[in-house]
Amino acid sequence: MSEFNNVTVVREANVYFEGKVTSRTLVFADGTKKTLGVMLPGEYVFNTDKAEVMEILAGALDVLLPGKTDWQRVKGGESFNVPAKSQFSLKVQELADYCCSFVEG
Repeated sequence: MSEFNNVTVVREANVYFEGKVTSRTLVFADGTKKTLGVMLPGEYVFNTDKAEVMEILAGALDVLLPGKTDWQRVKGGESFNVPAKSQFSLKVQELADYCCSFVEG
């Protein structure tokens, strides 16, 4: 899906790691949320509350998922899942355009 219809965009940006990771929140009619953002090259550690599906739209990064010991390369057009209430690490190799979907339940 290349566009989202009938959404509310939260005006204020989500800014992390001194501006190296930014996103905007989209709220759908059913209350579900996604963020659309950009990550600059660097290393980052994120904590999750809800489960997430991270779609990498463009760029490349390595992810270390909870309970894993090997880094996984993820490129534009690929995605990965992150369990709720966990922590994951990223090594962004080149500017990464992403869509994060928050999974209820």
